[in-house]
Amino acid sequence: MRKRIFLKSMAGFGLVIGGTAALTSLSTGKAWQSYIRREAERDLRQKTVMLANRVNSDRQHGLQDIAAQEAVAAGARATIFDGTGKVLADSEGAGAAVGDSGQAPEVVAALKGETGSDVRASPNLGVPFLYVAAPVQGGAVRLAYSLSDLEAGTAALEKSLLLAAMAAFLLSLPVSGLLARAAGRRMERMVDFAERLRGGDLSARIGEHASDEIGQLGFALDRSARHMEQAFRALQRNGHQLETLLNSMEDAVIAIGADDRVQWANRSMDNLVPQGARLNAPLVETVRDPDVLGAVRSASLGRGVFTARATSVLPARTFEVTAAPMPGGGAVAVLRDLTETERVEKTRRDFIANVSHELRTPLTSIQGYAETLLDAVGDHDHSREFLEIIRKNANRMARLTEDLLTLARVESGEQRFDVEPVTPRELLQEAVENFQEGARTHGMELQIEDGAPQAVSADREAIFQVFSNLIDNAFKYAAGSERLVLGARAYGPGVEFYVRDFGPGIPSEHLQRLFERFYRVDKARSRESGGTGLGLAIAKHIVLAHGGAIRAESELNHGATFFFSLPLAGEAAEAS
Repeated sequence: MRKRIFLKSMAGFGLVIGGTAALTSLSTGKAWQSYIRREAERDLRQKTVMLANRVNSDRQHGLQDIAAQEAVAAGARATIFDGTGKVLADSEGAGAAVGDSGQAPEVVAALKGETGSDVRASPNLGVPFLYVAAPVQGGAVRLAYSLSDLEAGTAALEKSLLLAAMAAFLLSLPVSGLLARAAGRRMERMVDFAERLRGGDLSARIGEHASDEIGQLGFALDRSARHMEQAFRALQRNGHQLETLLNSMEDAVIAIGADDRVQWANRSMDNLVPQGARLNAPLVETVRDPDVLGAVRSASLGRGVFTARATSVLPARTFEVTAAPMPGGGAVAVLRDLTETERVEKTRRDFIANVSHELRTPLTSIQGYAETLLDAVGDHDHSREFLEIIRKNANRMARLTEDLLTLARVESGEQRFDVEPVTPRELLQEAVENFQEGARTHGMELQIEDGAPQAVSADREAIFQVFSNLIDNAFKYAAGSERLVLGARAYGPGVEFYVRDFGPGIPSEHLQRLFERFYRVDKARSRESGGTGLGLAIAKHIVLAHGGAIRAESELNHGATFFFSLPLAGEAAEAS
């Protein structure tokens, strides 16, 4: 690497220095030659004008003598022409003038009254000459200056410049080599830095302190490496914290990649399966429960959160599986053991059912004896007031016992529903017919709104109980409402029924807890009305057992509306 950088740098420096020296030598030689020629031409023009002035003014010497004398003074060949371009005199004699033509460009220009010049090789000697001609009375004069000496001087100058350029090139090579070697070493440090980063050594630094471009690049790379190291350390800390947190969870957590292979599992997951979680192996080799596999696959492909109930992960154990997609593909699944929770819940339901069942007999006896004693005592007897209290509370306890038994049977699944297709109109009409008289007693009018022609799958008696609980709830808590609206409408994949009153409404903070057991918005008023606090909870579990949902909406002083949904008859059949 170092040799390649050094050779490339040296080649670059050599080309730049050699090219610069060659161009400098060439341009300097040409400029010097041009300058010398311009000066020679200017000097020869002055001497030609002086020759012309002497020819015009000297009457004492002959033309041949003038030409010879001026040639010596000017260091050039002098020639005098007549008006036709014929040579009258020449500094080198008549023989030398043979072949000299008056048709030369500079002579033609002088015969026209202008000073002319030209550079060309002499036809007799073959040597380049500079010719300058000037007009005189009745002809022209010309000086011819040999350029051989000038060209020889220029060649010597170019040779000197070339030698100087070569010397400069040779002297600059060591300096260029040192610079190239230094740049190569700096670049090599950057390459080593990049290789260390690629290998995972985030503490690698270049350590450049120069202020040139390479130094600024090294400083920027060091700063980026520092930030990367800090971010990686923070990521490692967060990863360790997350791993510690997940390992401390009682729930089993397992992460599956996009290729359906196990990427990570916490300690609870390792302890859950006998063979332990097999990393980088297909999920089916760790968990063979179809519900777990289906939830993970659905979350990975559907990009949503899926929940399932798994009963074959371990014998006699029940798990709730929640699978959610991961950003890079795959999914993460959480398995929560519900075995003990369900056992406790079943024990609670059995206890309530057993206690309620056992209370029915003594409560029936209390009611019977209280009514018998009421018939035996007089109207003005003080004991009658106490007997009324006993009967009233016995009746309330009997209703509470019946509601508890009903709720226990619905929650445990013991109560079987006779589900059949029925139109929403039939259910609404049956509810109105049975509660029309009670509505008049409370000063209300029952109205029906039916916008759902499709049949639903429902147990008539169970749904009638839902309507009964909702309507009875409206009678008790919607005082002042002049009408009560029962309706049905198409809603998503089923039909949504509703009971709407126009009473005082329910505060928003109570809406989420209305369907809990024994939850009361106004406890004092509930006791006065004789409610057990279980009606809405029973309605909720009946609707859930039908595969629907129940909710409430309300606004203070604008009434309340209770909604519950039931699946369509065809869809319920397909699902079952």
